[in-house]
Amino acid sequence: MIDLETLSLKELKQLQKSVETAIANFKDRERRAALAEVEAFAREKGLAPGDLADLLTRRTRKPAAPKYANPEDASQTWTGRGRRPRWVLAALDAGKSLEDLAI
Repeated sequence: MIDLETLSLKELKQLQKSVETAIANFKDRERRAALAEVEAFAREKGLAPGDLADLLTRRTRKPAAPKYANPEDASQTWTGRGRRPRWVLAALDAGKSLEDLAI
């Protein structure tokens, strides 16, 4: 075991660099081993590498059309998704309904 108290600053920094390199190399070896395992499993099941790549593609939502508009400023719209804008909350507090704000 290394006695850290007896090492100089230069030796400690060199040891730190060596440890960081060893950790990076370890993670790289583990990643390569995991990928090889996944590839072997995929081949065993008759899958091509492209089939696995399809799993990683993210599906994107197409933008939703606005459903509500601010009666005082028609440029302010809301799709009905997510948090209600302040103008919607103000209109609801003033006694209007969402149907009143519908486009």
